Amino acid sequence: MSLRTSLRRVFVLPALLVLTACSTFRPAPVSGIILPAQLSAATGEAANWPDPAWWRGFGSAELDALMEQAVGANFDIRAAIARVRQADAQVRIVGQALLPSGNLTGNVTHSQTPVSTATAVNLSAAGARRNFTHRTLYATGLQASYELDFWGRNRAALVAAQQNLQANRFDVGAITLTTEASVANTYFQVLASRELLTIQQENLASAERILGVLQQRANAGTSTGLDIAQQQTLVEQQRAAVPPLRQSIQQNTYSLGTLTGQLPEAVAPPRLSLGDVRVPPVQPGLPAEVLQRRPDIWQAEATLAAVQASVEQARLAMFPSITLSAQGGFQNLALENLLRPGSVLFSLAGGLTQPIFQLGQLRAQYRLTQAQAEELLENYRAAIVAALVDVENAIVALRETTEQERLQSAATRSAERAYAISEAQLRAGTIDLLALLITQQTLFNARNNLAQVRLARLQAAVGLFRALGGGWT
Repeated sequence: MSLRTSLRRVFVLPALLVLTACSTFRPAPVSGIILPAQLSAATGEAANWPDPAWWRGFGSAELDALMEQAVGANFDIRAAIARVRQADAQVRIVGQALLPSGNLTGNVTHSQTPVSTATAVNLSAAGARRNFTHRTLYATGLQASYELDFWGRNRAALVAAQQNLQANRFDVGAITLTTEASVANTYFQVLASRELLTIQQENLASAERILGVLQQRANAGTSTGLDIAQQQTLVEQQRAAVPPLRQSIQQNTYSLGTLTGQLPEAVAPPRLSLGDVRVPPVQPGLPAEVLQRRPDIWQAEATLAAVQASVEQARLAMFPSITLSAQGGFQNLALENLLRPGSVLFSLAGGLTQPIFQLGQLRAQYRLTQAQAEELLENYRAAIVAALVDVENAIVALRETTEQERLQSAATRSAERAYAISEAQLRAGTIDLLALLITQQTLFNARNNLAQVRLARLQAAVGLFRALGGGWT
């Protein structure tokens, strides 16, 4: 039997056995949660899912540029992509166990052996060399071994690695979506702080204008020092509210640097106002469709599947392992005769190993992976429930903040009319200071509340886009 025929039997036969005898285990995560027929907070209208570039619906070129920068340079996203490459390499490493391992060898051995036990005291150097035999042996060959994955343990390990790779890919989607939402929310926070700063400066100017009127009346003897002191207090309060707003603008602008992967000094301060931003329409579909569009749900499922495969791997580790090995090559004393048929040598071996003393450790490892799978199953269920709650809350938040903005806009317009009337009456001397202070404070609060409600509505829209998966596929 030739070396080629023997090696074919060694490596082809195990491959056929793997195809017929290895485990066909495939993880099948099932949450056991019965999904509702529809979202309770939804209106029942046809679904209008977010676009992958959902932020463009807000109509802000500044936000578009920030998103483009963040997707390409955010540190968390890039780290997640690196983890995908690591997981991909791990799949290749684990998959190697399903293939034979082997080494090519080449050796040259020079040996010297004595031919006689007689010794002489006065032997010459040449005579000493004649008492030994010198031999050079040339050899080359191939050593190979293969663990027959009869029970499917190595296959289960590969499935676990593949599912872990999938989980890391989904993690990139989840981190990207979270980053995009953070960029949008931070950007809108900057716009809101700038608008609040503008409002505060207008409030301060109004308070200072009334203080000037009171000082003029005091000079004319129609106003008291108490009136001036009260209005001066209001002026100082409005002035003291300015620095925190400037701080918020600067700090949130710097935070955009972290989110977009650049130094804070490189971030251009946003210039638009909240009034320049529109809220794009979005309408969720069925709960099952929502879950299909969220990368965090897919990540939780893939993570659970990976551990389920590890449970199978740990169970099969208690089964015996079968290893086949082969060694073949050429060996000759003459280099020119090394590759001749007469120089061929080979050996074949098979072995079976059954763990005995480490069975307790293997059983404990099996129970450990089982408990880990149970934990991740609960995490998977929690992720499903949290996703549905997230969508319901986001729908309610957007609906109610939209209504609140409409009502607050009406209240602000009324406060502006009341303040204009009271200021005119104060100048005419037909109203006392207390009535003016009340209308003045009402106007200041109404303006601030309107800006905050507009911010809340924009952030509620971002929250709904994120809850619906942000167009991720």
